[in-house]
Amino acid sequence: MRLSTRGRYAVMAMVELAARQDRVVKAANAKSTPPVSLAEIAAAQMLSLAYLEQLFGPLRRAGLVASARGPGGGYRLARPAEQISISDIVDAVDEPIRATRCEDGAPGCIAGQRCITHDLWAELGEQIRLFLDGLTLQDVVQGRVLGRAVAPQPVAAELTRV
Repeated sequence: MRLSTRGRYAVMAMVELAARQDRVVKAANAKSTPPVSLAEIAAAQMLSLAYLEQLFGPLRRAGLVASARGPGGGYRLARPAEQISISDIVDAVDEPIRATRCEDGAPGCIAGQRCITHDLWAELGEQIRLFLDGLTLQDVVQGRVLGRAVAPQPVAAELTRV
């Protein structure tokens, strides 16, 4: 399973933005936060500013960030961090979570046929999507990620053997 840099960098940048806003609110007990420049996010996360500029357009169009122009401008979260799932971010930058080598609409994995492991990899991709859907920016900022993976429930055939 591989998530490309688009999805990873978008999540890293959004977590940085959420963490900065969280610190400002806690320090000043403020209701609103000043915008954060992409240059600040890029420096803090050691990411390319040009690449972040490409990612923040789709994030803004998806309603995840709001922009402020002019001196002191930048970005802030458009909704509270606890209302933005990690999968929202990945989806916004159009990052497919796919573990199979099959492309949508393609005839199949191997020589036009569906491979025998196709369902295994497709289900793994779905599990990853469900996991990311169950995590919010706030969970990551607050360090509430470890221990969130859940073992699958036994299937009915296994229950009858017990």
